[in-house]
Amino acid sequence: MAHAKNHDYHILNPSIWPLLGALAGFVMLFGAVLFFHGSGPWMLLIGFVGTLYVMFGWWAEVVNESQVGDHTPVVQIGLKYGFILFIMSEVMFFFAWFWSFFKHALYPMGPDSPAIDGVWPPAGIETFDPWHLPLINTLILLCSGAAATWAHHALVHENNRRDMKNGLILAILLGVLFTGFQAYEYSHAAFGFSGNIYGANFFMATGFHGAHVIIGTIFLLVCLLRLMRGHFTPNKHVGFEAAAWYWHFVDVVWLFLFAAVYVWGG
Repeated sequence: MAHAKNHDYHILNPSIWPLLGALAGFVMLFGAVLFFHGSGPWMLLIGFVGTLYVMFGWWAEVVNESQVGDHTPVVQIGLKYGFILFIMSEVMFFFAWFWSFFKHALYPMGPDSPAIDGVWPPAGIETFDPWHLPLINTLILLCSGAAATWAHHALVHENNRRDMKNGLILAILLGVLFTGFQAYEYSHAAFGFSGNIYGANFFMATGFHGAHVIIGTIFLLVCLLRLMRGHFTPNKHVGFEAAAWYWHFVDVVWLFLFAAVYVWGG
């Protein structure tokens, strides 16, 4: 037959999701600009809801493609390579915040010169004690990563869905606990985001990491829901493997933040 499929690649049908995603992203960005200029948050919220809708619909289609057998071994390799490239872009994203932090810490701006007379942290800034709540949060996130690894091992090496479920639940709960402690820490900060370079760097770096923790927690929660619906096998679990990679990336970034921002930079 002229149109018979004689390869293992998945040829996608035309989709509306890329166009809708671009439009929703533009509306969200334009709404953010208007919001920063005092025009209200409504366009920003509309764009944000539209983006969430595109994410849900598009990824639901990807899950359905997997369930009907479109994700052959060669397609799974492509998905893994794509996610690795995404994580590499995230590494560069956080590299920018570390660059800013170290630049200002090593060359603090003084009143007379950007290279001399400066102190770090800036005068009047009371930093967090790294060996109290930040250390506890470090242990919580590392334990959450270990729970995710337990869940991965249970599926791939033992096909033990009960242990996988328990590992995912534990990883999710610890992720939520980390976020709660982070919010508590922010509420007790002795410095703000504006008015000083230390606060700006601190909240941008740790705040974006906190956003990634929330995203990763949702990622693991979706994997738990999919597991309860009978998805994932030892040989077919790209979605869960991507979630585990993402969660370990979040762990590693936090270790660098803890060592650089809380311990060395404080």
